[in-house]
Amino acid sequence: MTAFAAVDLGASSGRVMLGRVGPDHSDHIELTEVHRFRNGGVRLPDGLYWDVLGLYTDVLTGLRAAAREEHLAGVAVDSWAVDYGLLDARGTLQGNPRHYRDPRTDAVIDDVHAKVDRARLYGVTGLQFLPFNTLYQLAAEPALDGRRALLVPDLLGYWLTGRQVAEETNASTTGLLDARTGGWSTPLVEALGLPPGLLPDVIAAGAVLAPLTAEVSADIGVDYALPVTTVGSHDTASAVVGVPADNPRFGYISCGTWGLVGVELDAPVLTEDSRKANFTNERGVDGTIRYLRNVMGLWLLSESMRTWDLRGRGVDLGDVLAAAAVLPAGGPRVDPNDPVFLPPGDMPERIAAAAGLRDPEPAVVVRCILDSLAVAFAEAVSDAERLSGQPAEVVHLVGGGSQNALLCQLTADAVGRPVVAGPVEATALGNVLVQARTHGVLSGGLAALRGRVRAASHLHRYEPR
Repeated sequence: MTAFAAVDLGASSGRVMLGRVGPDHSDHIELTEVHRFRNGGVRLPDGLYWDVLGLYTDVLTGLRAAAREEHLAGVAVDSWAVDYGLLDARGTLQGNPRHYRDPRTDAVIDDVHAKVDRARLYGVTGLQFLPFNTLYQLAAEPALDGRRALLVPDLLGYWLTGRQVAEETNASTTGLLDARTGGWSTPLVEALGLPPGLLPDVIAAGAVLAPLTAEVSADIGVDYALPVTTVGSHDTASAVVGVPADNPRFGYISCGTWGLVGVELDAPVLTEDSRKANFTNERGVDGTIRYLRNVMGLWLLSESMRTWDLRGRGVDLGDVLAAAAVLPAGGPRVDPNDPVFLPPGDMPERIAAAAGLRDPEPAVVVRCILDSLAVAFAEAVSDAERLSGQPAEVVHLVGGGSQNALLCQLTADAVGRPVVAGPVEATALGNVLVQARTHGVLSGGLAALRGRVRAASHLHRYEPR
C-alpha cells in the first residue's frame, strides 16, 4: 500500500484525505479523513472574500496529521474554480482572494464584451457565460501591472513548493484558455488588455510539480523529499475521474454546492447552438473535455438550512427530507440558475417568491428545490446528448448529493434512465488515483482508474419510475 495526501477544498468545507492505494494487481484503495475544516465567504464592508490564509493553515494541519500516520509518497490539491490570489513580483500575496459570489463583476461585464463579444469569446474558450468567470473578475481589479494571478489550488501549491504554475483543468475555467490547444489564448489576453506575465505557464494534470520546501517539510514534520503533483485541480475534474463508469456512454452529475452536469468528450463543441445553450468545454484529465452546464446545485438547500437556523427554526435535514418525500409529485418549481439565487441571504423567501408558494414551510420549500434541480439536471443531460452527439445510457451522480436519496430518485424519474449514486468521495478518489498513477503505483487510462473506483465503492442504482 502506498500513501498519498489529497487536499480537497470545497466552497463550504475543506478536508485532507489520506489515501492508501494497492498496486495494479490489487483492487485495494482506502480513504481516511484526517482533518476537516470549515470554509466559506467572509463578508467585509467592501465585499466578499475567502480566508485563504486560514485555509492554508488548515491544509498544513491536515498534512501534518497525514504524515504522522503514514510515510507519504505524494501530495496534491484540488479546489473550486475561477477564484485566484494576486502576487507581486516578489511572490507576496496582495490581499485575500475575492469570493466568486461577490457582485463586483456586474459593473464590468459589458466592458469586457465591448472588447471581445460573446460569440468570439465562446469560439476561443468554449466557456459557459457565468458572471464570476475569472476574466470578468480580472477586469474588476483596480491594478494588474506587475501582478501574477494564481488560481486557488495553484496558490496553495506555490506556498507548498515555491513553484508558480496554472494546472490545465482549472485554467480552463478562467475564460482565457484556448479550448482547442489547452494553452492561454494570446490574442484574447491582448484584446482584453491584460498585462504580460499575469498568467503563469500551463501544465497538465499528472505532473510532478516540485517537492515541499524545506520550511513546509519542517512544519509538517517530514524529513524526506515529499513531492507535490498536479491532479485535476478543479474539483470537478477530479470528481469526473472518480465516476465509476464501465463504458464511455455515460452522463455525470457532480453534485455538491454546484451541480455540474454533462458528458465526457474527446474534443470541444464550439458551435453557436452550444453557446446559446450555455454549455461549457472545460479540460479534463488525460486531454478529455468536460462538456457540461453549471446548475446552481445544493447551494439552494444549504443556504435555506442556514437561513432557518439563523431564524431559530431548528430544521433537521433528515426530517425535512422525509417530509418532502411524501409530498405529491408535480408541485411548484423554479429555475435554479436564476441569478436571484446566486448571492447569500434569505433563500427560502426568494424560492417562495419565485415559485409563488403561499405556504413556504420547510418541507414545501425543500421539495420545490429538489424537484427543480432534478428537472434542471435532466434538461442538461438531454442538451449535452443533443449538442455533442454523445449518448448517456446511464447517469452517474457523485459527490455529496449522492447521499440524498430523494434527489437521486427524482433525477432518475426526470431523466428517464437509471441513476447510479456514488461515490460520495469521487473528488478525493480522483485526486488520489491520479497521484498514484503519476508515481507509477497504477497504470492505464481513465477506464482503468474508474475500474478501481467501482471495486472500492458502494453504489446505489435508482430506476426511473
